[in-house]
Amino acid sequence: MTIQEKDIADHGAVIGVRELALSAAGAAALRAAVRIGVAEVLEDDPKSPADLAKALNVNAEMLARLLRALTQHGVFNETPRGYAHTSTSRLLREGDPNSLKYYVLWVTEPWTWELWPHLEEAVRNGRGGFEEKYGTDFFSYLHAMWPESAEVFNKAQTELSRLANNAVAAALDLRGVGSLVDIAGGHGYTLTSLLAKNRDLNGILFDLPPVVADADPRLREGGEFASRARIVGGDCLQEIPVQADVYLFKNILEWADEKSVRALRNAAKAGHKDSRIFIITNMIDGSPEIKFTTGTDLLFLLNSDGRKHTAETITAVVKNADLRIVNRQPVNSYLHLVEAAI
Repeated sequence: MTIQEKDIADHGAVIGVRELALSAAGAAALRAAVRIGVAEVLEDDPKSPADLAKALNVNAEMLARLLRALTQHGVFNETPRGYAHTSTSRLLREGDPNSLKYYVLWVTEPWTWELWPHLEEAVRNGRGGFEEKYGTDFFSYLHAMWPESAEVFNKAQTELSRLANNAVAAALDLRGVGSLVDIAGGHGYTLTSLLAKNRDLNGILFDLPPVVADADPRLREGGEFASRARIVGGDCLQEIPVQADVYLFKNILEWADEKSVRALRNAAKAGHKDSRIFIITNMIDGSPEIKFTTGTDLLFLLNSDGRKHTAETITAVVKNADLRIVNRQPVNSYLHLVEAAI
């Protein structure tokens, strides 16, 4: 490598480090745009910052600076006539079929900015330490102290379920299955999809009482699937008071390992000898979205001493719960299905 080539390579590295160090600016800008509602008021035709600011009742100069920063990430596009949508910015609209509006809000909620500075401490000590700092576990604290954020979380989970829903329904072989419990299933979006695909299936939505209180209307009395659905409130870390043929854990077993083991043991205790346990999770191994996966892995460390799993770690969790893995297969480009038997 010549000196000139080395200088070019070094300059590229300098640019990369500077941009990575300022990654928080991109996250903050994305959150601000969603909270202000820029994507919602921008329609098919470009609009000037002044017109957008008037519609949104914000400062035009500051909005222009925000939009200028976001265009560097492909969020909106600056044209001679003003700012226009891109395929990325459309994902910030609540009505978009692939919307990630609430996911963006969830991973940039105020509590996340409180936690990130503790990453160094977590690496040094081997624990995120949320319970030591706040006196209770993350989700209990979330519902008690940040109820609006808890609702954002539920909507974000529904968005993520919608994106993966068809692949999940196709991956789960539920032929001959009479009953399935969706553990920590949120509002029930995944369960409704499984009930729609499997006409002989009976489903139980199981999650914390404040969560299932807002369950999908299709599962409630008078709803499309009411005759084949039950809604049960409870905590899977305490008890799963429902016997079923299949226990589904979708993107749930990402707490501290000891809690994941406890939840699996509770499912095994509730089930019969032929019950199966389906674990759907976004594993690190070979993930094509490795930045998303490893970033989430660090966030889970800080809020719950949790993790994104590798094949090795999920196998260890299943074995420590006295279960055995009988199958592992991809669901889509980033999710895997791990099937365990009691």
